[in-house]
Amino acid sequence: MRIKLDRDSDALYFRLDEKRIVESEEVRPGVILDFDENDRVVGVEFLGVSERATKDELSTMQFQTA
Repeated sequence: MRIKLDRDSDALYFRLDEKRIVESEEVRPGVILDFDENDRVVGVEFLGVSERATKDELSTMQFQTA
């Protein structure tokens, strides 16, 4: 998994899988899902991320595993 914060485009991207993206769909305003050839989600992009989180929240990410 890769996570990329692009401050220039104000976007946060989670890449779940390295399979080729064949389709993208904006499922909610500013939320885009990328799909592979089997219609599985391989990436999620959040636009306008500075409106969704503070700079402090964006500078520190926490991961939880069960």
